[in-house]
Amino acid sequence: MKSCSYMIAAEQKARKTYDNILRLIDDPDVCDPIKFLRQREIVHYQRFGEGLRIVTDKLNEKNFYAFNPAVDKITHK
Repeated sequence: MKSCSYMIAAEQKARKTYDNILRLIDDPDVCDPIKFLRQREIVHYQRFGEGLRIVTDKLNEKNFYAFNPAVDKITHK
C-alpha cells in the first residue's frame, strides 16, 4: 500500500505546483492549460483515493486474516 500513498502524494505535490504557478502568472494562454492540468491532478487524487477505499473494502469483505482481529484471537489461544 505504500506505493499508493506515494502516488497520491505525487498528485497533491503537482496540484500545489500548479497553484503556485497560477499565483505568479496572469497570461490566459498560460493559465488555461495550467488550470486544466491542476484539475486533472485533483481528479487523479480523488480516483486514487476511491480505488484505495475499494481495495480496502474488498480485502475486508474477503475476511483475510490480516484484517480480521477475530482470527488473531483464535490463533493466539
